[in-house]
Amino acid sequence: MPILGTIASSFDNTVAARGLIAGGDVGGSTNVIDYVTIATTGNATDFGDLTVARYAPSSCASSTRGLFAGGNNNAAGGVNNIIDYVTIETAGNAIDFGDLTNVRYGAGGSSSSTRGIFGGGNSDSNYGPYVNIIDYVTIASTGNATDFGDLSDVRNGVAGCSSSTRSLFAGGVPTNNVSSNIIEYITISSTGNATDFGDLTLGKYMTAACSSSTIGVFGGANNYPTDSNVIDYVTIASTGNATDFGDLTAARGGSGACSSSTRGLFSSGTGGGNGNVIDYITIATTGNATDFGDGTVSRVGVVGLSNAHGGL
Repeated sequence: MPILGTIASSFDNTVAARGLIAGGDVGGSTNVIDYVTIATTGNATDFGDLTVARYAPSSCASSTRGLFAGGNNNAAGGVNNIIDYVTIETAGNAIDFGDLTNVRYGAGGSSSSTRGIFGGGNSDSNYGPYVNIIDYVTIASTGNATDFGDLSDVRNGVAGCSSSTRSLFAGGVPTNNVSSNIIEYITISSTGNATDFGDLTLGKYMTAACSSSTIGVFGGANNYPTDSNVIDYVTIASTGNATDFGDLTAARGGSGACSSSTRGLFSSGTGGGNGNVIDYITIATTGNATDFGDGTVSRVGVVGLSNAHGGL
């Protein structure tokens, strides 16, 4: 199996990397946040609750704080622009952070150690209008998001991941409702519109993304009429098309992903029904995913974050 390369993280050596999985739909929107220790295997543990139950929020994190932004709750207010935060090492309920520049769900989230980025999404419960807006926040503070720039097209169900300097946004559904294979990038410390990076191996809607400091990985998708188990990868510092990495243990989309510097996790999602399965991969080594354990609830449209991802 090819060795893709990774950079060791001193953070991983001193503090156990923790992954959080939040939100989603369980037959109605949920506010549940789970956590796992990424370096181990086993079932997830309850962490606390979001301030509002919602489907398909987006997320980002520093080494200490995790943010959850936007989402949809058809039963209680519809699409929102709420940003919550939690302290990742301390279980408990989320706290209000501020608001996105507009209401939306299905945006892609990513971050450096200081700045969180949210790109794309859907601003209405009835499948449109989709948006190309990119927002940013300073993770260590609280307050409303600021406009960063735009994606090249409006897209819903976008996936995001990052290195310490660059964020990638991949897949989604544009106005023609055909799953997109587009990958774009931005430089996190600046502002401006996204630039073309390359293409996924196939169009992907509601794929999940995670990264080491060098490799971005995109797993699964809701590709109508069938779901996908395909995992793709790219080298974040370069540009070019994605390469096949391997497969998830089952075809599914709407999963949440998180990572340490060495390992990526894909949690929950749907493949003929809402799931609670958590898979893991070793990011530096291509190959199929392995079972990690189960989440506390079966759900779809979840997001993940960690305190040791590739953007830190």
